[in-house]
Amino acid sequence: MSNSSSITEFLLLAFADTRELQLLHFWLFLGIYLAALLGNGLIITAIACDHRLHTPMYFFLLNLSLLDLGSISTTVPKSMANSLWDMRDISYCGCATQVFWFLFFVSSEYYLLTVMAYDRYVAICKPLHYVTLMDSRACVKMAGAAWGGGFLNAVLHTGSTFSIPFCQGNAVDQFFCEIPQLLKLSCSDSYVRKAGFTVVSLCVACGCFVFIVLSYVQIFMAVLKIPSAQGRHKAFCTCLPHLAVVSLFASSAMFAYLKPHSISSPALNLVVAVLYAVVPPAVNPLIYSMRNQELKDALQRLIHCLLLQQE
Repeated sequence: MSNSSSITEFLLLAFADTRELQLLHFWLFLGIYLAALLGNGLIITAIACDHRLHTPMYFFLLNLSLLDLGSISTTVPKSMANSLWDMRDISYCGCATQVFWFLFFVSSEYYLLTVMAYDRYVAICKPLHYVTLMDSRACVKMAGAAWGGGFLNAVLHTGSTFSIPFCQGNAVDQFFCEIPQLLKLSCSDSYVRKAGFTVVSLCVACGCFVFIVLSYVQIFMAVLKIPSAQGRHKAFCTCLPHLAVVSLFASSAMFAYLKPHSISSPALNLVVAVLYAVVPPAVNPLIYSMRNQELKDALQRLIHCLLLQQE
């Protein structure tokens, strides 16, 4: 029986067998990737250059855009290259690297979304204490904790996953190296070694999810007590984009990792992976800019300045 030491490469799942569909997949992913680069790049530049957006909410949004760029850049370019060159292989080290960076960016994003829920909770439920609780030093510490938590999670899971011998071949049923699909290739008697880290991560993830839900329960109760319709509208406009991003990210990721094996199939796994790994980084800038007038104004000023420089 072969183990991880004898495996030098993995074979990723191909989107299609025919050359036409492979090229279609390449162009589709290229469009999504460019949209993610453009949208997140504009948000990062607008927030960094516009002093009116130097507030905690936009500071966290800038970090979210950086994490979105990192997560989509970890998976999509390799999948595009495989379709363009009609390949499926990824080296053992390349697979481990992809797992690490994807877990790092996705975990950090989840923790950051939890921090952003706390930011909205303080802004709406404790407005008089907002400046004190969310000063610049506190914001940097919370953002650093989100990035650090993602790094620790990535190190633990990547190390534990690739310390397990692989006895079931090297064909991964996913378009990138995803831990649930890699564990299907492991020896059954070695799977228990990873169970401890999985339980701890699930507890932390569930704790963050409960915190987000409770925060928004308090937020909506406070918003409904605001006497003016304009005040309620402004509060909802700052909360609904974040809630939409959290819902899309959490629902698709939880379904991907917690769905029962009875309904698992390569096609379903592929669709779910695209929903939580590819779609959010591309649509998050659109979600945040649609109902946020300050951000839209900043983007318009940025685009106007760029056009003037070209003339």
